[in-house]
Amino acid sequence: MSTNLIAIGRSRPVWRPAALRAAAVTMAAVLSAYASAIWIEHRAHLHVDIVITAVAVAMTLARVQLGADPWDRLIGTAVLAASAAGASEVSSLILRHQILGDAAFTAAVAASIWIRRFGPRATKAGTVLVVPFVTLLVTHAEGVPPHAASYDLWSALIAGVAAFWVAAFQLGAAAVGLREQRGRRPDAPAKAAAEPTARRIAASTRMACQMAVALAAAFAIGHRAFHDHWPWAVLTAFIVCSGARGRGDVLHKGVLRAAGAAAGTVIATWIADAFPPNDRWSVVIIFAVLGLAGWLREISYAWWAGSVTAALSLLYGYFGQSASSLLQTRLEAILVGAAIGIAASWLVLPVRTRDVLKRRLADALAALGDFLGAPQDDRAEIRRRQGRFLHAVTLLEQIARPLRAQRMLGLGRRADLVDAVHGCVEPVGTLAAVSVSPESEPLRRAVAANVGAIRRSIGRKPGASYQPVPSGGRSTAAVALADLDAALGTLDAFYGPAPAPESGPEPETTKTKPGQCPEIHVSIIPKDSPADGCNATEWPVSGTKTTSTDGADV
Repeated sequence: MSTNLIAIGRSRPVWRPAALRAAAVTMAAVLSAYASAIWIEHRAHLHVDIVITAVAVAMTLARVQLGADPWDRLIGTAVLAASAAGASEVSSLILRHQILGDAAFTAAVAASIWIRRFGPRATKAGTVLVVPFVTLLVTHAEGVPPHAASYDLWSALIAGVAAFWVAAFQLGAAAVGLREQRGRRPDAPAKAAAEPTARRIAASTRMACQMAVALAAAFAIGHRAFHDHWPWAVLTAFIVCSGARGRGDVLHKGVLRAAGAAAGTVIATWIADAFPPNDRWSVVIIFAVLGLAGWLREISYAWWAGSVTAALSLLYGYFGQSASSLLQTRLEAILVGAAIGIAASWLVLPVRTRDVLKRRLADALAALGDFLGAPQDDRAEIRRRQGRFLHAVTLLEQIARPLRAQRMLGLGRRADLVDAVHGCVEPVGTLAAVSVSPESEPLRRAVAANVGAIRRSIGRKPGASYQPVPSGGRSTAAVALADLDAALGTLDAFYGPAPAPESGPEPETTKTKPGQCPEIHVSIIPKDSPADGCNATEWPVSGTKTTSTDGADV
């Protein structure tokens, strides 16, 4: 009997044993990092911010490096240690020279996004590099004293300790058979990189510019309006701008961040007032809330934002900050930060949601056409091409939530397009498991031709238009092909027929390196494990985050 009690979107299991196990592994690593940092802090007579850094780094790194292989973990640890030392120096610089420190922080975070244009490894390095800088905002909200340069080395050591515990528990969990922790998270299928032009700016450059403007504005307004509590505004602006996949996604995330954080702050204020400063039970509640946050993130970003904000409010109450007296200030800073993040993403080199949708639909259809053209006598190749299609649907699923929110509010029906492509997953799984009989071969070719027609319609390229195919029989393959064509009909009804036919080559489909299994979203893992090729039980499972080869989630 299934234990999946909650589903979001189409067949997306969230309340599942795998999610609970992943949250447990994360918290085991976080608690171990916490204990190690406490021991180091006592022996070396350091400030308590070093302990907060260990917890925040372990919590974030557990998500960033999920499924990474040992070699990537080593590289990530080296980058993390260097970044932690740099963030520690920037933290001290903010206290000594506020403007220079703010500028250094903004430049470092923007650079971590911009370098993603150089490929998958640069993307991973940039993601790890920014973790200590986010932690800096958490420790500054608690209040940290200026420190000597030698403190930077301690920060690097603590980051390395946190990375060690994350790697130890994730690799150990994979070794004992927890498949959600297993295997290397592969890169997205490689595409020929288009040279940026005056009309096309690289997505990573757009995101870096948006982040730089948002952080600069948040620093300026935060220092002026909220004084010592400026980190709340800056942290919110950073979160809203991070990984933006179009203006709709930014607005959706901003609203969820503001709503969730506001609710979390109010609840945490009520709880924090029940405990005196330095009460150990506050620490227990903080870790319980963090564990809840790691699990509930799969359900909604609002739950994650609310839980993390509640944990921060409890943390500051532990250090003696009056939760009730700062409630209004925190809420105002969160709302201002969210507004800044949304405004920057909408006004600075914006990316339209419909453009992101068209690109990802076209990529998914290209992978679907590639799958339909696979040689029927090569089961391993069929499985690989199925994996590429599922990876493309994973990327499409990333932008589904804001589109579904728009549909719920009656602001558009573009979410129907995502659902239509998602409806192709089961037929594709069926076709990957059976052989197409000679009687169904004409139907397969007709459906493949319709895939090309829909792609031309999306890109407004000339060529033959979509033509509904008649039923090809009652065989399993024929029924699956008919289901695929019905989904294509939904796309055709939205985009309309392509322009008049004109000969021309089909765009190249994306490829994955031989033997590589693309990352698969949790909602589209086939029910039956394939017999050969990329085994579904070995496919890395994606929740919500995947970046493209240029580093932008667009």
